[in-house]
Amino acid sequence: MSNQSKLPPSKFPEAWNSKEAWRMFGIMSEFVSATARLSAIQPAVSIFGSARIKPDHPYYKKTEEIARLLSDAGFSVISGGGPGIMEAANKGAFYGKSPSVGLNIQLPHEQHNNLYQNISQSFQHFFVRKVMFVKFASAYVVMPGGFGTLDELMEALTLVQTGKTRRIPIILVGGDFWRGMLDWLRQTLLTEGMIDPPDMDLIQLIDEPEAVVSAIFNYYETRGFKLSEAEREAQLSL
Repeated sequence: MSNQSKLPPSKFPEAWNSKEAWRMFGIMSEFVSATARLSAIQPAVSIFGSARIKPDHPYYKKTEEIARLLSDAGFSVISGGGPGIMEAANKGAFYGKSPSVGLNIQLPHEQHNNLYQNISQSFQHFFVRKVMFVKFASAYVVMPGGFGTLDELMEALTLVQTGKTRRIPIILVGGDFWRGMLDWLRQTLLTEGMIDPPDMDLIQLIDEPEAVVSAIFNYYETRGFKLSEAEREAQLSL
């Protein structure tokens, strides 16, 4: 027996390529399953923020209040399904009138599913999960957070900026937390021509929970929540 034949299958390029090809079916199944389960939750608002925030933190309490107001106003609330801000968002919605939705990601550490989910959908792939956050959201509410929160925020801004999805309210909550980033966007990205002046209008900074809900309603007052045919077509290319 040759030395090569003693190697595990993953050492052979052919075996690895076959495994990678079959992985595509797992990705497709995540898209199909999530789309089927979430198709009835609209209108919905996605809320993002740190998984590390404890229940006694002011950010947690404010997130819970925002989510409860949104839920009582008729919005399903979508979060990442984990602890911290995600839990606060699900908890507020769970005790409101509309569904609390958790899009849970399988991670080796930090993430565990919170208990406040009417609809719980699990994902292995971050990019599939991110599509679902955008696909079913009428607005984004972004609380203070770390790399994951920034990733979701920048993903949403990029998709709206490039026309890959419809324009939606993208609301940052926490003026003291976000103001430095917004100053950098204006003073560096905008000044050096990396973004255009109207791009800054994609972001709103609002601190009061009631004002967050009002801003979303005001945005849709004349256009309604239903997607146009052109917007539906655009979302097929997410």
